[in-house]
Amino acid sequence: MDNNRIGEVQRKTSETEVLLQVELDGTGNHQIDTEIPFLNHMLTLFSFHSLCNLRVTARGDVEVDDHHSVEDIAICLGQALKMALGDKRGITRYGEATVPMDESLARVVLDLSGRSYLVYNVPMEREMIGNFATENVREFFQAVAANAGINIHIDLLRGSNTHHIIEAVFKAFARALKDAIEIEPRMEGIWSSKRVL
Repeated sequence: MDNNRIGEVQRKTSETEVLLQVELDGTGNHQIDTEIPFLNHMLTLFSFHSLCNLRVTARGDVEVDDHHSVEDIAICLGQALKMALGDKRGITRYGEATVPMDESLARVVLDLSGRSYLVYNVPMEREMIGNFATENVREFFQAVAANAGINIHIDLLRGSNTHHIIEAVFKAFARALKDAIEIEPRMEGIWSSKRVL
């Protein structure tokens, strides 16, 4: 196992500039500045509940829309996770978490299989939280799944407050990922009958 499971990605386009670093074996330390306060809040929760150290600096055309920044940050997070996981030797691979936030209850199940797929069933009524469009929650996880090679199933079991719903989803994703990236000491190789992920 690589004792230094860190991924760092820099992405610069005509619309955004993102620098992101993730350390899997961290303590939840974070430095996050995305120009989107609600996304800062969600990424902080992700870091805290996954115990991954996370540094994100992002600048984008948020005066036009938040979509470009949200998607590009998620692309970088997915790529950084993939880089940090390396050959995935010894990882538990699967993770599942069901997390409440007041009246809301969200479940995330994931597989670090190398095959990206997102199933997303999270209805929300509110369209905006500050300068964050809630439709971009799906775009965020779609980009993470595609760039990290993760199969992610996200289901809202119940909930009415949009802030609570999204918070429960991010916390559940973080907790599920925390379990999936853990090293199983009895597994010397890759936890797949194919011996590759």
